[in-house]
Amino acid sequence: MKYSTSNKKEKLQNSGKLQKRLLNFLFIISLIIVLSTVINVTALYLNNKIKMYRTEAYGYTRIAADYIDGDKIQGYLDNPVEDDYFYDVKAFINRMQANTDILYFYVLVPSEEDPNEYIYIWDADADGTPGMAIGDTDDFSSEGAVLTEQVMSGGKSEKLIITYDKEYGFIAFAASPIYNSAGDPVALSTVELPMKDMAYTFYMFLISIVITVVFVMAIGMVAFYKKLNKNIIIPIQKLDDATKQVTTTLETGENIDPDIHTGDELEDLSNSFVYMEHELREYIEENTKIMAEKERIGAELNVATKIQADMLPMIFPAFPDRTEFDIYASMKPAKEVGGDFYDFFFIDDDHLALVIADVSGKGVPAAMYMMMAKCLIQTYTLSGRSPEEIFNDVNLKLCDKVSNNMFVTVWLGILEISTGHLTAVNAGHEYPLVMKPGGDFEVLKDKHGFVLGGLSEMVYHEYEIDLKPGSKLFVYTDGITEAQDVNAELYGMDRTVQTVNQVKDGKPEQVVNDVQRILEEYIGEGEQFDDMTMLCLEYIGI
Repeated sequence: MKYSTSNKKEKLQNSGKLQKRLLNFLFIISLIIVLSTVINVTALYLNNKIKMYRTEAYGYTRIAADYIDGDKIQGYLDNPVEDDYFYDVKAFINRMQANTDILYFYVLVPSEEDPNEYIYIWDADADGTPGMAIGDTDDFSSEGAVLTEQVMSGGKSEKLIITYDKEYGFIAFAASPIYNSAGDPVALSTVELPMKDMAYTFYMFLISIVITVVFVMAIGMVAFYKKLNKNIIIPIQKLDDATKQVTTTLETGENIDPDIHTGDELEDLSNSFVYMEHELREYIEENTKIMAEKERIGAELNVATKIQADMLPMIFPAFPDRTEFDIYASMKPAKEVGGDFYDFFFIDDDHLALVIADVSGKGVPAAMYMMMAKCLIQTYTLSGRSPEEIFNDVNLKLCDKVSNNMFVTVWLGILEISTGHLTAVNAGHEYPLVMKPGGDFEVLKDKHGFVLGGLSEMVYHEYEIDLKPGSKLFVYTDGITEAQDVNAELYGMDRTVQTVNQVKDGKPEQVVNDVQRILEEYIGEGEQFDDMTMLCLEYIGI
């Protein structure tokens, strides 16, 4: 049965609807991405800025609080006479004001009669403005009164109060307690720090982020639409036009009237194939799909394997010009790509970061998650954070960005090369093995935190150990301890420690390779179910 004139008109009316839907969809997705990116980046920027000013402001107040003798405060209240000690402290806070951005720097005592009033003891005047004298009074702001009461009552709050002044812009207010010899808070060391670049840099930052995100998204969406139009819509239309020329059989080419009405180009495609020889068409189509899928999967696995290998340090010796330590690591995935990873890199000339981790799951998803976790850990480590701060920040990012119930166990250590001092944190990972000079490897049962990417409210804590020259560190993933032989017997922790001690006298490369060899002999004809990753460090010292 051939197409009628009315059928052709109806199909021409349907043409182009899919394109309009795709354009609307892309516009909505672009808008959502732009808004969410701007909001998240802006919130992160403001939080970091306020954190920076809080750290700076409270650093100044604590320095002054530690310098001032709290036992002398009451004497100045009872007899407000400027003596030698008074001028010594005055000179100290003046120097701090002169050498910093501090706007006002003063030491005060909250009034016992009026909680909203305070009494000056010292007031810096390095900027040329006359300072307040001993005994002069002034009033707190409402927020300042609350903060002062909390601090003077023994609270540990380091809340930053931010106010706005027409002349100076945003101003950060901070106060730290000054204690007497009995341990009682008797006065407050207080600064007001101008946040002079807050508003301007925020607006410039926001404008640049908006412009950048909109520009990148516009280019990306245009490219995506062109790709979609070229690879899907146009081929569908061409295929539809072609199928309208064929017949009810493969030989005659007679056209067939469609019977499916979806209202877009897919209707034309579906109707064109309704009355064709289904068995043959489905057989050819299914085999074509299977072959294409196999090729796609093979190509993706090859690319993923190369990407993963390129992300891990693979060149040894890693740092041939550094004689204070020797390091070696290896990773053998259970599949073409795995979820384990290791890393080591310099934070600065005297600090070396060591990382080993195990992502839940295997294959391409685990490899992608591994890349994200590795990049986050390296980025935050290079920013100068402590190990526990790194894990707190990375955990929040993973919980926020990933919603497929994946997580990662990680051990991170930062080695101070000049001293052998190692600061580490463990997020649900295997216990490290540590060998003292001349001794055996022993299990270090360190403090475990929860896995990264599991719960956003988790807080991680670091610990410290000292490596002496000749000490060695061996970290690994559970693919070592949970390896199985042909009888499904686990290798186990005790056997792992024994194996490492058998080869303890070798260099790190020999230790790792020998452990790998012994483990493979144990597995034999059995199957490797998990990635096997190891990292060994020998601390030689200066």
